[in-house]
Amino acid sequence: MNLKAYTTLSHEGNGEFIVNKSRFIGYGCPCDTEDKAFSFLSSIRTMHKDASHNCYAYIIGKNAGIMRYSDDGEPGGTAGLPIISVMKSHGIVNAAVVVTRYFGGVLLGTGGLVRAYTQGCLTALNASEIVIMRKSSRWLIEVDYSTWQRLEYYLKNAACLVLDTQYSTTVIATVMIETENEMTMINEVNRVSDGKAEFLLEENLYYPWPVRAS
Repeated sequence: MNLKAYTTLSHEGNGEFIVNKSRFIGYGCPCDTEDKAFSFLSSIRTMHKDASHNCYAYIIGKNAGIMRYSDDGEPGGTAGLPIISVMKSHGIVNAAVVVTRYFGGVLLGTGGLVRAYTQGCLTALNASEIVIMRKSSRWLIEVDYSTWQRLEYYLKNAACLVLDTQYSTTVIATVMIETENEMTMINEVNRVSDGKAEFLLEENLYYPWPVRAS
């Protein structure tokens, strides 16, 4: 089984800031094909057709097989390159970032532009939520009420995510577990529940585990 994880973005997002009267808006989007990256870029250009610059970068493929960037009229190496450098430093693939600038009348200089577009990319990544797609399994774990209090305490501190809890004649927790931790978790749940837990595997999938850009 291929357990290779990869880092990408969870959803479209954006954020903005001002540097010496210039307005910068960072946009991020998950894109697993170049066509999707082009479509995303086109939508931002249409939205901000009056902007001074719409600089961008995208990396497509789990192995970063396609990488493109553009300064869109800014001095060479001051916009697209900083954007893609931030993406590469976080290992992000299958994603596109656009940083839009509305010029405020004050020149920022080469260093200032690099810092601003670096910040624009980080703003976009955090707004779009960086996630690590890991091979995972979604399980239903069923216990009686007398066992649930112990199990709930354990799950709060375990290497898993409790996605849902249903209370009826028994308690059924929906739990996401990374595949590499699966057997350890099942053994621990059995230990904590004194062997009273019932398990049902719902699905094997790649699941987005969140991280943060800095």
